Amino acid sequence: MVKVMARGFESKSVESQQEEAQRSKSIKPALSPEDRARQSRLRGLELALAEAQTALAGSCKPAHRDMLQLKLAAIQAQIRDL
Repeated sequence: MVKVMARGFESKSVESQQEEAQRSKSIKPALSPEDRARQSRLRGLELALAEAQTALAGSCKPAHRDMLQLKLAAIQAQIRDL
């Protein structure tokens, strides 16, 4: 019987967490198309930045490292300009 009660409490906790997540989603104000586009662009730039950083960490050739450092600087500038 103790196991059944524990399961009941557990499922109610999960259910209340899911309801709270739904409420918090619905409370957020709707973003304008410009804000959505900016957030999308920022996510893309952040992914490109992470990819370039990973490539730089694994790069051995000086010319390739130089190119990746220029790419990182360009991406960081675009992020700052958003």
